[in-house]
Amino acid sequence: RGLSSPFFMQILIIHKVHKALSNQLIKSGFKLDTILDLSREELIKILPQYQGIVVRSALKVDEEVITAGINLRFIARLGAGLENIDTQFASGKGIKVFGAPEGNRSAVGEHSLGMLLNLFNKINIADAQVRKGIWQREANRGEEIEGKTIGIIGYGNMGAAFAKRLCGFGANVIAYDKYKSNFESDLVEEVSLEKLFESADIVSLHVPLQKDTFYMVNDEFINSFKKTIVIINTARGAVVNTSSLVKGLQSKKISGACLDVLEYEGMSFEDIEKQYDSSDFMFLSQSKNVILSPHIAGWTHQSNEKMAKILATKIISNYHNN
Repeated sequence: RGLSSPFFMQILIIHKVHKALSNQLIKSGFKLDTILDLSREELIKILPQYQGIVVRSALKVDEEVITAGINLRFIARLGAGLENIDTQFASGKGIKVFGAPEGNRSAVGEHSLGMLLNLFNKINIADAQVRKGIWQREANRGEEIEGKTIGIIGYGNMGAAFAKRLCGFGANVIAYDKYKSNFESDLVEEVSLEKLFESADIVSLHVPLQKDTFYMVNDEFINSFKKTIVIINTARGAVVNTSSLVKGLQSKKISGACLDVLEYEGMSFEDIEKQYDSSDFMFLSQSKNVILSPHIAGWTHQSNEKMAKILATKIISNYHNN
């Protein structure tokens, strides 16, 4: 792993990425191979030739893959979450892992707000009715964000971006982060999880998927809230136990849900696995107080380019002229 100059670094890109990434790397002297649709076996066979690899979510970069990359200096993930990469094992091998959460945080913040506004103002329902010639004003009377307490769980790039977009709405924004402290600002009040349970009307999840967040939203979590709540999840599907969410909606403990992610997603986020509880999914899909989208919160044209540029900058700053 002794090579550091970009002129000696060969990088493999195995998933479709914005051209800004390759353009910046090539301009800085790195050598790139873009080989899409590799099987796992094909990847493992050719990986020893490369000092860097660029992936999206579809590849599980586990011990087998990392061990095969005997010359790897870095693994770069074009996206925010790193749950598909064994970061601890990579670190133990002296391999750096880069992500690009700064690139899609604005998109996630906007989408989270958009879903909440859609839910509160019954936009999907009203739009469908008007298209059918149905004009119902009283039945579609909405709710306002102003005056409500919005609890953000996880105050990293995404949580902070959502808090920023809530400025001007007149909401009380509070946040809890298990791994961070002293982040209180004009945007947000830092609170304990207990205080968030006591105060929140709306809960927005912005945590990575890891052992302590898998099914974090379960029966106990939901029943810990003093008030009836709305849940927004633009993080990862498996942070929420869907069966618990459905029970909360049925019992009216949860008055509404905005879900950009579902635990039924495939690893690539491009489809829904077939092995899921169809009754829970059917309930969500038929609920008028549930807003659904297919993992697109961070999926804007702008974020695609921004993530590519940010990832390229991180690679270049670590390995150019070292």
